[in-house]
Amino acid sequence: MRFLIRTNMARNGIGMVHESLRVLVFGAESAGVSLPMENLNSAVETLIHGSNTLFILLGAIMVLAMHAGFAFLEVGTVRHKNQVNALSKILSDFAISALAYFFIGYWVAYGVTFLEPASTLTAGNGYALVKFFFLMTFAAAIPAIISGGIAERAKFGPQLCATLLIVAFVYPFFEGLIWNGNFGLQVWLTERFGAAFHDFAGSVVVHAVGGWLAFGAVVLLGQRNGRYRDGRLVAFAPSNIPFLALGSWILIIGWFGFNVMSAQTLGSISGLVAVNSLMAMVGGTVAALLVGRNDPGFLHNGPLAGLVAVCAGSDLMHPVGALATGAIAGALFVWAFTATQVKWKIDDVLGVWPLHGLCGVWGGIACGIFGQTWLGGLGGVSLISQLIGTALGVLVALVGGFLVYGLLKSVTGIRLNQEQEYYGADLSIHKIGANSQD
Repeated sequence: MRFLIRTNMARNGIGMVHESLRVLVFGAESAGVSLPMENLNSAVETLIHGSNTLFILLGAIMVLAMHAGFAFLEVGTVRHKNQVNALSKILSDFAISALAYFFIGYWVAYGVTFLEPASTLTAGNGYALVKFFFLMTFAAAIPAIISGGIAERAKFGPQLCATLLIVAFVYPFFEGLIWNGNFGLQVWLTERFGAAFHDFAGSVVVHAVGGWLAFGAVVLLGQRNGRYRDGRLVAFAPSNIPFLALGSWILIIGWFGFNVMSAQTLGSISGLVAVNSLMAMVGGTVAALLVGRNDPGFLHNGPLAGLVAVCAGSDLMHPVGALATGAIAGALFVWAFTATQVKWKIDDVLGVWPLHGLCGVWGGIACGIFGQTWLGGLGGVSLISQLIGTALGVLVALVGGFLVYGLLKSVTGIRLNQEQEYYGADLSIHKIGANSQD
């Protein structure tokens, strides 16, 4: 449940259904056929439930497909000897995420359990089940984000354990605070500052949380062997730019399901979300192209930076505001990725902390700026609430990341040994390379 519900759009959608059925009834009566009112109401209800179920199912499938984008983005970025590991990690993390969220995480966030008879679960065309599917794909994006930061040197088993803990407890805790109003945070923000924290599609709830969780993991793992020599960065070139580009494009396409279908009902769908997503995407692309000086890695991450940032306010901003939000995010990613690698010597392989962590934070703040009516937005948002909610998301992720990965580091270890890292995660963990000659 999104905290802010666009009831007018919902009424319009339902009104269209009623109008269509009114015409049908009028035609039937003209032909001398009587339709009982209870049958008409039942037909309307069935049509609404069925349409909403199909709508959110399509959204779930589109976000599910984004995980292929995460996989190929990582495959194209890591060195050749770690490509199999990248593919295996993304799929395994997704499976663990689905189990963790089904049995624990969804209950933590929404107080809903599926340990009931199937006859109960299928009420309303099974909408509640498909809503879980949709939100589970969001939860599974968290370990997919982390995977890119810890690539090439993380142990496989401990990472799956981290995924279980994060998707079962850490992520759902903050998700429930924001999207289900748990513990009264949103009510307090509304009473104190005039509006709740607004995050329509997860700039903070998903992306910033994922990026800051990854930050803790990356810091605890340390740098890859050979990444810095005499204090200077050693370039590890992407292994396959076409795969990197393919991953970016898959994510871009799926993102329109991620954002638009966060409405969760057909009656609440908004073309504004679609166009704002488009404008932020192209804004991020152009900014990364210019600031990144035509570097293909920056270029293909630029649209993702824009899309991360626009998630929060895509249902409120004017398209020009979304364009500005995306452009700032694209430039922010290029600057932050360079600073992270060169100045601060934080070896974040795919730059997931700049891309998701920092651009997600910017998205939460940008919603409070460009969502204001005086900048062409729809209003109903408070900048102070956005700052508080964003800061809280960062805090939860930082504490959760250092706690989970710190615990695993002390108990099982989270890093491959030097020899395993030298030969690559493919041969060391999976005993096979990406190509037959490996």
